Amino acid sequence: MKQSPFPPHYRHEHGPIKNVNEVIKERLTIGQKAADWIAAKVGSWHFIIGQSLLLTLWALLNVTAWVRHWDPYPFILMNLVLSLQAAYTAPMIMMSQNRKADHDRIEAHVDYEVNLKAETEIQVILENLEAQNTVIAEIHKMLEELRNKRAGET
Repeated sequence: MKQSPFPPHYRHEHGPIKNVNEVIKERLTIGQKAADWIAAKVGSWHFIIGQSLLLTLWALLNVTAWVRHWDPYPFILMNLVLSLQAAYTAPMIMMSQNRKADHDRIEAHVDYEVNLKAETEIQVILENLEAQNTVIAEIHKMLEELRNKRAGET
């Protein structure tokens, strides 16, 4: 292993920074993936438009009697279906949101750790620069003394 030319005070070592998204994605359970999928689908315009078309078709078919009335006005069966849909999708959406809030907390913690590492590295760089400034000032002083000494000899 190559030896660093800098004293231990100027060296800094830390572990790799992890991608929070990859770590969390690896740990997802099937239920969490399903909740995210449902939340993504239900919270989209495709779902809203599709459901609106389906409900309009349901109402038209039952009001106009083009097909046998399976759910006459006031559409009690349709209300039951919508209630069941809401009863199952709302908790899944909440599970997905809660998990995403946990994800945000973990991401904030990782950001904090990155900031601490950056602060440590910046401090090491500043100390190194200060040491270099001190050495440069000493060299400058020595050169001035040499120049003055030579000027005095001539």
